[in-house]
Amino acid sequence: MPTARTRSYANIGIKAVAIDIEVHVSAGLPAFNIVGMAETAVRESRERVRSAIINSNFEFPPRRITVNLAPADLPKQGGGFDLAIALGVLAATGQIALEDTHEYAFSGELSLLGALRPIRGMLPIAISCIDDKRRLICALGSQLELDLLDSGSAILPASDLISVCAHLQGRQLLSPVQQTTDESGLKSTTPLVDLKDIRGQQGAKKALEIAAAGGHNLLFTGPPGAGKSMLAKRMPGILPNLDSQSAIETAVIYSICGKSRNNSLIPPVRAPHHSASSVSLVGGGSPPVPGEVSLAHKGLLFLDELPEFAPKVLEGLREPLENGEITISRASHQNLFPADFILVAAMNPCPCGFYGSPSCDCSREQVSRYQRRVSGPLLDRIDMQVSVELPTPGELIRTDSIQEGESSSEVKQRVVDARKRQFNRQGKINAKLSAKELANVAPLNAESELLLSRAMENMNLSARGLHKVLRVARSIADLENQEFSISQIKQALGFRERKISK
Repeated sequence: MPTARTRSYANIGIKAVAIDIEVHVSAGLPAFNIVGMAETAVRESRERVRSAIINSNFEFPPRRITVNLAPADLPKQGGGFDLAIALGVLAATGQIALEDTHEYAFSGELSLLGALRPIRGMLPIAISCIDDKRRLICALGSQLELDLLDSGSAILPASDLISVCAHLQGRQLLSPVQQTTDESGLKSTTPLVDLKDIRGQQGAKKALEIAAAGGHNLLFTGPPGAGKSMLAKRMPGILPNLDSQSAIETAVIYSICGKSRNNSLIPPVRAPHHSASSVSLVGGGSPPVPGEVSLAHKGLLFLDELPEFAPKVLEGLREPLENGEITISRASHQNLFPADFILVAAMNPCPCGFYGSPSCDCSREQVSRYQRRVSGPLLDRIDMQVSVELPTPGELIRTDSIQEGESSSEVKQRVVDARKRQFNRQGKINAKLSAKELANVAPLNAESELLLSRAMENMNLSARGLHKVLRVARSIADLENQEFSISQIKQALGFRERKISK
């Protein structure tokens, strides 16, 4: 009985799982059945495959066709199996020779005319295919996200079903994707705003630099117009570029979400509106998809007007802030999504925003209720809490060059140098140091221990808060290229203390 087998892949979370596609053509009334937990888009491939085969000058057999997607207990979604199914039908009916089924894998959606269309999640599919030592034939538009991979000749983009068949028959071979993205050719199509545009706010700028150097979370608190959002929007300009491994990890998440980025080596920046739901922020749905915290992986998550987010939404940030990943659990399966990001948030001190000034008419109860919208456990996970004051008229009005501060490129160079010191010393950024590692890289003398003991009593520091102070102090020492001492601890404690009362 005529049979054929091809290989494709299904995306489960951020990984791709191999799917064997078995095609059986037998005598009987014409029928085309697809089995193996195929959802609607997969079952609809019957009509796409039929039309694509006919319009590619092949014969569609008027017989009983059964397609099995194995393993049968794994859910399959999307139109990415079209190409593999079509080739299986052509091989089972003897119209093409598909002898070595272990050499190739196929992924792509077919149009009714036989053209290949890109699908979401192409990057994790390509990675799994390379790991399986197979050559992947995919749609021509997919190479834009695959050029991050050093794939050699393993990825072969094709425009339509006819060109795939011509390659398999040796008549006209497909050209492989070439790796084109490297740091030497790094260019951003989106201009980054510059730190030198901000007048004054030296303390807040220093906090940005420390947060970028050590990967620390940061909260700006201050009245409207003080420059909190302006400061946060300039942090991407001082973050180091991603290395190749981090760029691939980030690109995989965007790939399975069907999104693209201007440049894969620039850290991602996400700034959801405060009306965002819990699912959109941390991920979820059925099947589970990544949320904003995962799209900000290896980059920056900016939450403006922090207390305006729903409390339930904000509480969902606690686990990813602590663990750098988030697990979305459903009755039938679990998906683990990476979420290693820097949180930068901004908030007003009260509903009107001018707490402490004569123009503020908020009652003590209103102020307390507003600030309690951001819970203590969430604040405890934020390394630096900085009060931003309104700039003076002189700082805003003067236009001479004396008032112009450092540019983002100058600050970025110091951040890059500090990161190099951290990786050379411990192999990771300071924000990821464990308590045991902190004891080695941030040693305490008797004077430092006494200072921290008093700080824990007076500032109600938790054990987590104490460790965060030491990590920030270690980053300050790295920026200054100095030995770790009590001086950096004092600076870190100053960044930890909120200057608004409850």
